[in-house]
Amino acid sequence: MTISVLVVDDSALIRSLMTQIISAHPELTLVGTAPDAFVAKDMVKRFNPDVITLDIEMPRVDGLTFLDRLMKAKPTPVVMISTLTEKGADATMLALELGAIDFIPKPKIDVQAKFMAFQQLVTTKILEAARAKVKKRVADAEVTKTQLSYSGTELIVGIGASTGGTEAIKELLVRLPASFPAVVMTQHMPPGFTTSFAKRLNGLCALTVKEAKHNERLLPGHAYLAPGDQHLSVIKYGADYRLQLSDHGRVSGHKPSVDVLFNSLAEQVGHNAFGVILTGMGKDGADGMRAMHDKGAVTFAQDEASCVVYGMPKEAVRRGGVDKSLPIPDIATQLTDAIRQKAKGNRL
Repeated sequence: MTISVLVVDDSALIRSLMTQIISAHPELTLVGTAPDAFVAKDMVKRFNPDVITLDIEMPRVDGLTFLDRLMKAKPTPVVMISTLTEKGADATMLALELGAIDFIPKPKIDVQAKFMAFQQLVTTKILEAARAKVKKRVADAEVTKTQLSYSGTELIVGIGASTGGTEAIKELLVRLPASFPAVVMTQHMPPGFTTSFAKRLNGLCALTVKEAKHNERLLPGHAYLAPGDQHLSVIKYGADYRLQLSDHGRVSGHKPSVDVLFNSLAEQVGHNAFGVILTGMGKDGADGMRAMHDKGAVTFAQDEASCVVYGMPKEAVRRGGVDKSLPIPDIATQLTDAIRQKAKGNRL
């Protein structure tokens, strides 16, 4: 049985490209293309597609408005098509909050020269979306009022995520107090979008959230996000720790890679590190989390019931790298408790 796909985009070029890509894949069936939200509304009712690809910028009714209405009336896996601009990145973050599973950066004018790469990206995202759980939007958790007496630089928390991870990371970070150890994060996301994501998180959380910079010193109360086109790792620098950004090739199929981050925490921070692996397709981070676990780090995975895609956490559990699998609110509570105990022990 194939996956039925509806393409909604005001660009005739993109509709043509998507038609070509979807029609060529044996597991996908194109049920229709729509130039605007009005046509799309009728097609959703008529064809009941398994997955919808949706342009953010459309005339009359924009993609975000259509997405919001769709998720309230008929929740469906949606992959957004977003422009590579600051405005497009900000809109994409909103789309993910509204319930979109993932997004694809809209190809530039020379798409024919890079057609194979775009084709692979489109089919992968659609197939992943079809297997993902569409989650109803819930009210955002309030910023935590939890107090944590902590001021040292020896403890570091690493977080890794992929599909569904932007909302999962947000849900976790808003529950962490301002007086928290440094947090380092890798989310599979293209360049530019990580900048927008970090800014959005910074406005929602008690922690100071920013995109990581090379050789930056890690500070308590701060969370650092890997830029979309560079690997993020941590090195010990005297009594402190610093961030390292590198531009080498993909690791575990990704750049940035969660394995790169987690392996550095295992090597450089050891038993003073904490690892959290959240929703995502594939296995990136599983080996790194096992390495952290073997060095004495406390490790958590998001449980299957609360994941959009139970891929990365499942693989980390399978490889023996996870101490506990929990929903995000419980991860936040138990992570804070574990840090409180570790900080107390380090002061002895």
